[in-house]
Amino acid sequence: MNLFSLLDKVTVLPNFVVGSKKELINALVDSLEEKMESAEQLEEVRKAVFERESIMSTGVGKGLAIPHAKTPAVNENLAAFALLKEPLNFDSIDKEPVRLVFLLVGPETNNSQHIKLLSRISRLMNSGSFREKILDCSSTEEILTAFQDEEEKYFVS
Repeated sequence: MNLFSLLDKVTVLPNFVVGSKKELINALVDSLEEKMESAEQLEEVRKAVFERESIMSTGVGKGLAIPHAKTPAVNENLAAFALLKEPLNFDSIDKEPVRLVFLLVGPETNNSQHIKLLSRISRLMNSGSFREKILDCSSTEEILTAFQDEEEKYFVS
């Protein structure tokens, strides 16, 4: 499964302005609304993401956060991505603020695919040139193309 295939014009938030970590996570979860069958399902996803975040920050360093959760509320992987206009404190392990935030939500029953997708996000974002390319994007289309190009370069099936 490709990361770029999980993203679309609704779930990519370029030049996003947000005031807090909580507000950011809520906005990312809200971007998944049209993929949900009900408001209750969306709230279950939100609850799962915040519960996971309360265990340990998903700010992984290098300006990146990967809030994520597994929940019985979904039966397929869902994702959203935000490129923040200004750096935001995310309680990251390196104590640095983030500008790149990739939300991943998956079904509780498919642990191996969830881990593979988290690993893929980490591998892509570990590339300094890719992070710079994303940071230079100003539109949803540019971000989607950047993800697709990078994945095709590294993960050709």
